[in-house]
Amino acid sequence: MTDQAVDTDGSATGGAVPRPASAPASDDGRFVGRRRELKELRADIDRAGLDTISGRKAPRARVLLIAGRPGSGRTSLAEELARQVADDYPDGVLRAHLAEPDGTRVPTERTARDLLDALGAPAPAGADEDELAEVLRNALSGRRALLLLDGAADAEQVDPLIPDAPECLAVAVSKGPLTGIPDVRPCTLGGLDTPAAVELLSRAAGPVRITVDPRSAESLVEACAGHPAALVLAGGWLCGRPKAAVADLAKQVHDRPGDESAPGALARMFELSYTSLPGAAARILRLLSLAPAGHVDPHTASALAGCSVSAARTTLDDFVKLGLIRAVESPLPQYEVPECLVPLLRERTESQDRPAEIQLARARMLERTVRLLQSCHAVTEPDGSASRKKLAGMPRALRFPNPGAAFEWLHIRRPALLAAARLAVADGELDTLARRLMAALTRALVAHRGTEDAAGDLYGIHRLVLDVAERRNLPREKAAALLNLADLDARTGRTQGALARYRLALDAGREANDPYATGRAMESVGGAYQELGDFSRASDWFGRALAHRLARDERADAARLYGRIATVHTYAGRYGEALRNWSSAVTGHRKAGDVAGQARALSELARVQEYAGRPEESLRTCQEAVEWARRADDVRLQAALQLRLADTLDRLGDPVAARLHRGAAERMLGTELAEVTGATGAPGGTASASEVRPKGEAGGSACEIRSASAED
Repeated sequence: MTDQAVDTDGSATGGAVPRPASAPASDDGRFVGRRRELKELRADIDRAGLDTISGRKAPRARVLLIAGRPGSGRTSLAEELARQVADDYPDGVLRAHLAEPDGTRVPTERTARDLLDALGAPAPAGADEDELAEVLRNALSGRRALLLLDGAADAEQVDPLIPDAPECLAVAVSKGPLTGIPDVRPCTLGGLDTPAAVELLSRAAGPVRITVDPRSAESLVEACAGHPAALVLAGGWLCGRPKAAVADLAKQVHDRPGDESAPGALARMFELSYTSLPGAAARILRLLSLAPAGHVDPHTASALAGCSVSAARTTLDDFVKLGLIRAVESPLPQYEVPECLVPLLRERTESQDRPAEIQLARARMLERTVRLLQSCHAVTEPDGSASRKKLAGMPRALRFPNPGAAFEWLHIRRPALLAAARLAVADGELDTLARRLMAALTRALVAHRGTEDAAGDLYGIHRLVLDVAERRNLPREKAAALLNLADLDARTGRTQGALARYRLALDAGREANDPYATGRAMESVGGAYQELGDFSRASDWFGRALAHRLARDERADAARLYGRIATVHTYAGRYGEALRNWSSAVTGHRKAGDVAGQARALSELARVQEYAGRPEESLRTCQEAVEWARRADDVRLQAALQLRLADTLDRLGDPVAARLHRGAAERMLGTELAEVTGATGAPGGTASASEVRPKGEAGGSACEIRSASAED
């Protein structure tokens, strides 16, 4: 990404988390050392487990554990193992980080959702961690996949993710043992052996100086305690100073204060690398500790440091050469801060930058993210729209050339964007920016992925919005968040939970004196009771919502609510009440000038008349509905009504006229007729007129009802 334009090419790589472009223990992609550990791990894969020895079939996937401190090369070893055995697992390698860069545990719910996303399996929005873990295990059943779970804190994080599929393999990376998972033997990592450490140093620094002075190289390895991350920093330091001698660096590392352990060696080598940086570069480096989830791109670094995007990218590439950060395989320039360096960077940020400067850097980063998201959304809008005009006024560095480039950026940066939203809310001091960020992120996700596909992410965002609204006592935002969450609950079958949230949204809407939220919540409470089969309460709440709409002279909504009231009366078998309300709905749509709505309401009125045993009235009403559907130019509705007329005429003993109407429906729909007649169980085999919608129209409106049950 340059400062001229946000541009993309290629496609995102799979996996739940970005993958480093090279293993931390090597700068050219070739793994260094750890041959004994690799041999032991591969032997553990084939080793007979306790169940096999006892004659039982293994009920779950084999779990391997690689234990070591951050920076010990534990992730590199896991990646190399995955590379070597990948052919044995044709369903792919799934990766997930179980800890944030600062060591905070990642909730199992989020990990399971990310793994399901990597599998391409649907994850119910708002589901808890137990449900999502079960969905993940079911999705992996019958597959041969390898799970690489990095940064596990304990067995409670890993155990729910282990699939009930013996053909799968789980490789966990942790600081220590995972007590509680049976039949797991840890592969514990220390420093590299001297030959491997020297080879790693040679690759990072160049072979000439290492070859001509092998003893100094061994001395430097000793000073670094064979710690891979420290050796990468040492190699980067030498690479940036072609005239420096290896012996001089070894002496400097030895002479610096600190303990002789591997963490101490890493701290000494980092201090040496950090103090040798120019002041501006050192500031950028330590501010990278503020990057969401450790994911960095040139825009993030630019905003944190207050420099240009091109300057930020040049500096980031220099940091990669110095071993201070890692490049990530991606069509976009992306980087990650090594987990072992995050505490060291934060320590320097807190000691060298004033709190106000840190907060300003966070604010700049969030503001840049908001503007990129606004651009990402605006590029999907029609030419000439207000959003496109605003987009044209943005700097080129913030503009996307086309919707495809914006979608790819959103897809690749999604983990960092969601992490930015969580961090902004957790900060507590930047709530205005946090609200803008979540609004922009929601619009971008909906524009590029659609509400259904992005439901899981949207659920998390709405929960964050609710947190801010409750903290800041913002009843209007609280009502909106509760309504959005309840809608997602209702779509995924958690109707009782949705009902509780709709009631809370009603209270918040009343507190905010927000008529839209109040009316919407009342209607939604009625819809929840309808879904639960409590038709008396449903009609009562729809009646309250209707009174609210009538008081505000909202005719179109009032007509729709008459239809919803009629619907529940129909389901309850109260046909007289249903007919009165459908008649009111017809009148309401006519006064509002909604021809299509009037036709649909007439079609439902005809259906209820038929249920009530009034076929002649139903026939006349249905003929009137056909005429209004014709005026509305709704061909599919006309066809559905023609089929209903045919069924009614059959029951009235006029098969000739019935055939004529069926023929008319066939001419209107052609090949679609089978879909119309087969997709519903309306009486007589015909489609409900409310279920037959024009092509491209979204799901039914609130006044549309499904086919009545046989009892009706």
